Amino acid sequence: MTPARLPTSLDQALRRLWTLSSFAYSLRVFIALGSAMALCWQSGEMGRLIPLFLGIIASALAETDDSWQGRLQALLTTLFCFTVAALAVELAFTHPWWFVTGLAVSTFVMTMLGAVNQRYATIATATLILAIYTMISIEQRGGVSMGELWHEPLLLVLGAAWYGIISVIWCALFSRHPIKLSIAKVFRELGVYLHLKAALFAPLRDVDLEGQRLALAQQNRRVVEALNHSKEMIFRRLEHQSGGHRLNRYLRLYFIAQDIHERASSSHAPHGKLAETFFHHDVLFRTQRLLDQQGQACKALSKALLLNRPFDHSQSTQALEDLYASLNHLQSQQRTEWRESLRSLAALADNLTTLDIRLTSAHNPEALAEDEDNSLHDRSPHGWRDVVERVHHHLTPSSPIFRHALRLSVTLVVGYGVLHWIHPTQGYWILLTSVFVCRPSFGATRRFLRQRIQGTILGLVAGWALITLFPTELVQALIAVVAGVAFFATRARRYTLATAFITLMVLCCFNQIGDGFGLIWPRLFDTLIGAAIAGLAVMLILPDWQGRNLHRQAASTLVNSAAYLREITTQYARGKRDDLAYRLARRNAHNADAALATMLGNILQEPGHFQRDVDIGLRFLVDSHTLLNYLSALGAHRGETHLGRPRDEQLLEHAEGVANALETLASRLAERTPIEIDNTQWEWNASRLDSLAGETREDAKRLLQTQLALICRQLTPLSEASERLAGRR
Repeated sequence: MTPARLPTSLDQALRRLWTLSSFAYSLRVFIALGSAMALCWQSGEMGRLIPLFLGIIASALAETDDSWQGRLQALLTTLFCFTVAALAVELAFTHPWWFVTGLAVSTFVMTMLGAVNQRYATIATATLILAIYTMISIEQRGGVSMGELWHEPLLLVLGAAWYGIISVIWCALFSRHPIKLSIAKVFRELGVYLHLKAALFAPLRDVDLEGQRLALAQQNRRVVEALNHSKEMIFRRLEHQSGGHRLNRYLRLYFIAQDIHERASSSHAPHGKLAETFFHHDVLFRTQRLLDQQGQACKALSKALLLNRPFDHSQSTQALEDLYASLNHLQSQQRTEWRESLRSLAALADNLTTLDIRLTSAHNPEALAEDEDNSLHDRSPHGWRDVVERVHHHLTPSSPIFRHALRLSVTLVVGYGVLHWIHPTQGYWILLTSVFVCRPSFGATRRFLRQRIQGTILGLVAGWALITLFPTELVQALIAVVAGVAFFATRARRYTLATAFITLMVLCCFNQIGDGFGLIWPRLFDTLIGAAIAGLAVMLILPDWQGRNLHRQAASTLVNSAAYLREITTQYARGKRDDLAYRLARRNAHNADAALATMLGNILQEPGHFQRDVDIGLRFLVDSHTLLNYLSALGAHRGETHLGRPRDEQLLEHAEGVANALETLASRLAERTPIEIDNTQWEWNASRLDSLAGETREDAKRLLQTQLALICRQLTPLSEASERLAGRR
């Protein structure tokens, strides 16, 4: 007998639901909360519901992406930290001076652990949250009872352990599913990047090229973030891989995405010049159409990965043929004034052809060469000495982590003082609000502060309405579970809604054992007080205004671009190999570019006085990203020529001279010393390289000379933008 099959529409809906990154997370939370609620309801012990729920929530907040072995190790560490924190709060709760001292020291130490890596930071933050949950539970039951000192911590840790067990089992059953989602996101973001890149080739006059380039730089940040996230996910699972090739498939897809990113971000000529030269011809339209179709192919690959469908990439074949036909037609006219631009377009066409081949290979990544360097850079700490060194490195007021640790400690101490000063009902929500709102940067704090207040008001209104309309305890219990699940489903992208859901859950839970209506006004006032304290702390205690560090981050982009250029020229001299050193240099250059874009976004949220350099910074971002585009084109064409002959030394010297100039410019920018702009020198170097390109018959070497000339000319606008940044104090 054939097993019954789901209707096609329902099957497709379930498959699409499974592809949502928050679905699995929310489902785990639903299982944990639902089972805890059922247990308490069945046993008639609803008084145990709140600590169990709070433990589950804290454990879910502490969850980090990992293999099941890594998740089990993290869970054991988390449970140990939770136990110590809960017992410490119980013991010190009735001794205010000991309590506030422990609160300040533990907050500072746990926040500083974020210097080690993200896993430590997540567990430390969740431990701090659980400590405050313990305070809320103690206040709810009316104080500490020495005879039942262990009771509340045990329930909190049991709730945390229950979610942790579900999480470990889930990781063991579906260990590769998060990687699939992450890799799919990379290709989706690459698709958007290619669409934006295609817009640059529109054969139009008087378009806002600067605005388009800025949008491209901002999208590059999203691509880099997605690549970094995928790399970390793959690396964590490789640590515990004992065999098999299924994980290698995703590793190769990651490398394909890296190569596509390098080729997609390549520029072979200024787009304004191309539009002016070929305004009356269709070659740019053909290029735009090809890039657009390759962007669609990246999105189709993303969807194929998510839905486990075969990926058929054939739609751009005709677009490639049309582009080459248009190029051949223009080349056949043999117009001297077009020669340089046509060479650039021919190099671009070759680059896009290879990009197309890489896209096609994604349907069977296992078929790629086995002799490639598949190693990944390990950023995790190795032993306690490494942990101590990383923390010690950040024990300085110049470190953003140190500043945040100090601000958060002071915030909680002040919140605790205000709590005892005005003696509010349910006052420990002040501390919880401060922990969630206080962020390392002013812009993030301002955003979360606003969303927290809005979400709390929305949640209180919804909670009041629902517990009034549905006074039945069972219905309220179900609402609490649904609201808890919705919190985790929305907290990453819609924090206002997430805050509303968690507020609704709290009201429904508290209404099971007391008067939920009595929590409404205290929760609102405590949220306002906690948010105000956190906002003032970020503004007054070692404020980390991003605008003051803009010149340093700009200098970092130049340093990393210089290192990327050196790795590229090494590959030209010794032969192409996608080894770890090259991939790391390329990744660092893109990371620095993405960090600059992120910083500028944060500056736009700071007070007006600190935004004075933002226009200069945006100009610098466009120029530095253009430089990175030219470097990417050099990297994309590695292996097409070899600089091993004596007469090639001059080219290598030119490249080394550019790298040295970038480092010198970066050093002066970081120190804000006067920058001397010698446009004549770099224009002469560019002209010399153009002259050499005109005499060279080998296409690949001519491309190298042309790209170096473009890079030389790009030093002038970069120097001017750097001079303006360095001159602002």
